[in-house]
Amino acid sequence: MANTSPLSSRRILIMATDGFEQSELEVPLERLGEAGADVDIASIEMAEITGWDKDDWGDDVEVHLKIADVNVDDYDALVLPGGQINPDLLRVDKKAIALIQAFAAAGKPVAAICHAPWLLIEAGLVKGRRMTSYKSIRTDVANAGADVVDEAVVIDGNIITSRSPDDLAAFCDAIIEALAENAAFAE
Repeated sequence: MANTSPLSSRRILIMATDGFEQSELEVPLERLGEAGADVDIASIEMAEITGWDKDDWGDDVEVHLKIADVNVDDYDALVLPGGQINPDLLRVDKKAIALIQAFAAAGKPVAAICHAPWLLIEAGLVKGRRMTSYKSIRTDVANAGADVVDEAVVIDGNIITSRSPDDLAAFCDAIIEALAENAAFAE
């Protein structure tokens, strides 16, 4: 009997570093895995990274590969957790920004939640798009040329954005749906 998981044979990359919002990495990791995807975590260095859990440091997460070693052709989508610290550190890393640009150029889903749209701004992927983000960076996103809306999840082409941990269910559903719709092309 064929595997009926919506994301079987799909590979998803989560890119993060220290200070990622704990739930914004853990929930997609779990939900996408439950949907049948293989999910890897890439970071700047090959060391565990530590999350931020509401108002203090959270749990450590294993890193599977360095950002510099990622081959975009090996993955079907990119997920960018937020938190204030994580995207602020990643947006000054040239390899991280180049990786985001490569996923977008390949037409693969790039999903950013909370403060992670800062990374989309740095990658030059915001102008003319309809997007959402955490409320404190909406002016940044608008100033970069996006049409900013206050919705749980916004899909504009291959870019998926959400506002906060409260929107994780809709965020994960949008990623699963985007990949499941394109499943016929992956086989």
